[in-house]
Amino acid sequence: MTKLPIIESYWVEENRFLAGEYPASYEPETARRRIEAFLEAGIRTFIDLTQPHELAPYESILKDQAQIYDLELDYQRFAIRDHGVPSRETMTRILNTIDESIQNGKPVYVHCWGGVGRTGITVGCYLVRHGLTAEEALMRVADLYKTRPQNHFLTTSPETPAQFDFVRNWHEIPSAKHRSKQNFCEG
Repeated sequence: MTKLPIIESYWVEENRFLAGEYPASYEPETARRRIEAFLEAGIRTFIDLTQPHELAPYESILKDQAQIYDLELDYQRFAIRDHGVPSRETMTRILNTIDESIQNGKPVYVHCWGGVGRTGITVGCYLVRHGLTAEEALMRVADLYKTRPQNHFLTTSPETPAQFDFVRNWHEIPSAKHRSKQNFCEG
């Protein structure tokens, strides 16, 4: 298995889709080192589920590292309130961004603050989109979350009943593009 850039993360799909906690730090040098670890792991797209001003921004570090290492990096924020759930439209946009990045050979890192609630919803809905039932997806998220060092206060991912229900109720009407992708994956 590919080494994790930080221990509070896990591969949803090895070398393609990584999920976990905030990738930076309030301390600039620590933030730079952490971001470098993600780049060394191959991450090229960062999807931030936090609200603006919730944490220290790291976009300038990404820009600097992109120039230093001559990399094309993407950063997108889809702000979801902590302990909350996104709109269906927002989740669809998040999932489309993940799929497009992977399809374009740009491994993705999805994160919120702790990598628990908002990240767990996103991973769960992604797994449903790609063929698991909601309950299978939630079990898979739980298994992935357990690979991280255990937090005695946050024992499950997603975090709240509303977040679990969001995944349980997740379904999409696939576009023609998404249907053909599903057929390709199935056989």
